Amino acid sequence: MIVSTVLMLAAGLGTAGPVNAETIPQGGPNATAAVGQEEKDLRTECATHPEANTRKGWVKSRFETCVHQPVYLKLMDKERRLRGELWFDLWILGFSYDGSRRVDYTSSIENIRTKAVAGEKSRGLDHRAELQPHDQRFGQWPQPPQMTKPAVTTRSENIAQWTAKPFWQLNYTSPDTGKLDPANTQVVTGMITLDMRVSSPTAVPWTDPVMAYSSVRFDYAGPTAGKYKGTVFTEARVELVMSLKDPAVDQSARHILDAQQLPERTFPSWAGKTVPGATEPLHRLIDKDKQEKNREKAIATCNDVWGDYKGTTLQCDEYPFASTKEGAAAPGNRFSARLIDGTDNETGGRKLNEMFTLNRILDGDAFYVKITP
Repeated sequence: MIVSTVLMLAAGLGTAGPVNAETIPQGGPNATAAVGQEEKDLRTECATHPEANTRKGWVKSRFETCVHQPVYLKLMDKERRLRGELWFDLWILGFSYDGSRRVDYTSSIENIRTKAVAGEKSRGLDHRAELQPHDQRFGQWPQPPQMTKPAVTTRSENIAQWTAKPFWQLNYTSPDTGKLDPANTQVVTGMITLDMRVSSPTAVPWTDPVMAYSSVRFDYAGPTAGKYKGTVFTEARVELVMSLKDPAVDQSARHILDAQQLPERTFPSWAGKTVPGATEPLHRLIDKDKQEKNREKAIATCNDVWGDYKGTTLQCDEYPFASTKEGAAAPGNRFSARLIDGTDNETGGRKLNEMFTLNRILDGDAFYVKITP
């Protein structure tokens, strides 16, 4: 079930006028004057990423996302004759929070320019924004959770007004019980989409029902996910990164890299063996009993290959990790077990848990493992 909210943004161009083309200068405040330093930093990074010029945008992390679309439109009449041209930059900066069931968006329409054909003067850009919530609830607690839309959901202004004040803040929240329940993480998922409409008295309206979209999740999962509650962008790619040059985990990193790139040379060894985690994601496993079954099978492999290692400083390292659904006990034997230094193994485990909590990784959430030189 998904709580989805649709953001519709409409605009209008021009009325009849002198035979003259008019360019509307940018004017207004500086592009980043109305936002804080965090937004400025994200804008600067966003501008360098081609993914930002897509509907999904550049999802920097579980807590930051952005869209930057330079838009060019030709407005045509019913006879398919050109009536005018329109340029503008669409920006959407999104911020979610570890510790709060809230997501904020700073959207803006900037660098607006228009050009009318002979006999038509470009005069106004009439924007209207509407939120149409579809409240499909998800949850098991007495008051089913939902996503709460912003108090102000409409903005209708012309070019001069948008130029003077290009920024618009949108905030979404989700209520919770205030109590931790391991059996119910109070998850609410939602999608905010931008539906844009551009119209003119003499032109056929232009529409794009999904100009941009953002997928979010609210939860109250408790300390296994970091802070007790939080919100994340679900389409962020989460990676556990370990380095072969890090002496604290170099043996763990080498084991993972061998399992990913040379799986047939790891144990258990069998023809055609593949091990997930590099391009095929792993998924977090919370169930302690299932984790223990993963460990038991990995240890059995270590004992079969290397014999009894009790009394040494070695430990049986397993990949994929015991805390993943792809661990040693999963069907297919797509895992590797190897004896490595115990301190190295424990440090690698702490890095994994840190990645879980820093990214609010819940049971079943996907992540990847990357080993750097």
